[in-house]
Amino acid sequence: MVGHVVATGAGRAMMDRRGDPLHEFILGLTGKPKPRVLFLGTATGDNPDYIVSFYETYTADRCAPFHLRLFSRSITDLREFILSMDVVHVGGGNTANMLDVWRRQGVDVLLREAWENGAVMTGGSAGAICWFQGGTTDSYGPTLQILPEGLGLLAGSCCPHYDAEDQRQPLFHRAIQKGELPPGYAIDNLVSLHFHGAELVGAVSSQADGKAWRVAAEGDRIVETPIPVRHLVSTGGPGIGPSA
Repeated sequence: MVGHVVATGAGRAMMDRRGDPLHEFILGLTGKPKPRVLFLGTATGDNPDYIVSFYETYTADRCAPFHLRLFSRSITDLREFILSMDVVHVGGGNTANMLDVWRRQGVDVLLREAWENGAVMTGGSAGAICWFQGGTTDSYGPTLQILPEGLGLLAGSCCPHYDAEDQRQPLFHRAIQKGELPPGYAIDNLVSLHFHGAELVGAVSSQADGKAWRVAAEGDRIVETPIPVRHLVSTGGPGIGPSA
């Protein structure tokens, strides 16, 4: 009964796209008419603006939205709360700090349990990297570094923002070539990788020219293998409007 992972290149930028069909796609994976959706904004220190953006996108007419603050925690039984959710949406931000807080409070273990029980795990940027074994990050300042400490629900590494940040590709290539990161996946800002269990189903995007790749070392060179991207179009479900 292992669930899904939908890992997106951009975090807040995707959340602010109220009518992007990706949100509809994520909710549809639950198979429920009004799924329970949890937002984790740990990577931005539970920034209230990001939480508000979540509620403006995942509106009560399309799901039952909740959020969990870990910097000013009001939930005692995290296990009961997290395992009651159909979708867990992880916001972008500082991946390294987020993972440290999760591990301190046992959220890392609970997220794996929720996924193993069938929940849809999703998010962009930090909310994409976290599901893999590691990735590229700006957690330590403007010069990007590698982070080999993801939750490891999915094998391999993840590089978001592939079309938006010039440092990402060379760092990702170098880290894989040196064995500092395992082979993995690169995704453009508005592209999402969809996994069911640990298996890649494919890539989806509302951007017609969005791209994703498998990235691996073969001898002394890096090979990028394109992943076909399915173009998402809104079906006009609850709360769906034109993309921002």
